[in-house]
Amino acid sequence: MSWNRLSESFWQRFAGHPTTSIMLVSRLSAPSRHALAWLQTKALTRGVATSSETTSLYDFHVEHGAKMVPFAGYSMPLSYGSVGQVASHTHVRTNVGLFDVGHMVQSNFRGPTATAFLEWLTPSSLATLTPYCSTLSVLLNEHGGIIDDTMITKHSEDAFYVVTNAGTRDKDLAWIRDKLAEWNASERAKEGPVEHEVLEDWGLVALQGPQAAQYLQALTSFDLKGLTFGKSAYVPIEGFNLHVARGGYTGEDGFEISIPPSQTVEVTRLLAKSPVQLAGLGARDSLRLEAGLCLYGNDIDESTSPVEAGLTWLIGKDRREKGDFIGAARVLKHLKEGPPRRRVGLIVEGAPARQGAQVYVPSQTESIGAVTSGIPSPTLGKNIAMAYVTSGWHKKGTQVEVDVRNKLRKAVVTPMPFIKTNYWRG
Repeated sequence: MSWNRLSESFWQRFAGHPTTSIMLVSRLSAPSRHALAWLQTKALTRGVATSSETTSLYDFHVEHGAKMVPFAGYSMPLSYGSVGQVASHTHVRTNVGLFDVGHMVQSNFRGPTATAFLEWLTPSSLATLTPYCSTLSVLLNEHGGIIDDTMITKHSEDAFYVVTNAGTRDKDLAWIRDKLAEWNASERAKEGPVEHEVLEDWGLVALQGPQAAQYLQALTSFDLKGLTFGKSAYVPIEGFNLHVARGGYTGEDGFEISIPPSQTVEVTRLLAKSPVQLAGLGARDSLRLEAGLCLYGNDIDESTSPVEAGLTWLIGKDRREKGDFIGAARVLKHLKEGPPRRRVGLIVEGAPARQGAQVYVPSQTESIGAVTSGIPSPTLGKNIAMAYVTSGWHKKGTQVEVDVRNKLRKAVVTPMPFIKTNYWRG
């Protein structure tokens, strides 16, 4: 059997497993492990979705032959027509694909103390972020665990655009609401309160791949060469003035485009012409895993600190010195003493390892960790996985074994991303 057929077989076989759900990175974007499973067997085999919520592109997806499945409480496309997951994955790696990520929660935060408020909720340095620049960050609970990962774009000192995950929507919004009330009632908001607006029913699409810039440039007079990775701007696209952020959840160059509700379908049609290929959740998961990007609910959750997750880089130097963010005590302890476990990449021999597979030291019976995500990599032709292992066993080249269906498979700790990323940095 060829590797492509093996990979397709894997996706078909395990599509019904509730732990193979996908996040959006990114950053987009990621659902909770407690959210509805997105690849249930009946939904996959019958092409029928059972979730009650839809994005504004639902009819567009059905029109284009999408197999709709439940994901994070939404009905979302798994794939389109006869194009398989591996073919879709490869098209994004080599050309350009378009993803609907409109299930993600888009928000605006405004007010004189907006920067300070968001720096309280997250460990990132937002005061020093320049206007229309973005950073991946995390919402932390009181114990330094990750409530959700988020992409924060600073428009000005008193205005931020924030994207959080669909699967954690209720939890996130409740946390933000409670903390916002606490903030606005305190002395910290004496210079002015912070307001939070959820952009309900707005569209969000991700144009991803090495040909994404060329395609989008043909639709705008805005010079996209100056819009480097991590930056955003309002860009005129065929008469529409849209918020465009350079980045994504695939490891490729690309753009995430926020669209007002009344314009979402028309703009998406503009972005979906040849050579653009519509892509679904199946391709999105394999692309993000090759790029070493976390999926909320699989690779990070409320028990995980950002240091354990290998996200130390998003904790600003000034934030480490001040320690004035929620959950700082545990995070600073892990920074100083080292975390008890670490997220690593694995190359696994033989069969692919799925979430929950135990990791062992060769010839020993005590587990040192577990796999959180694993697939046959379409690009590499190897089985790749993310796992958490006890500190000390996390170094590059460390030999371990993974229990895959009651058989120990050899594996080696491998740096992530598994593939070379192609972000546009100018």
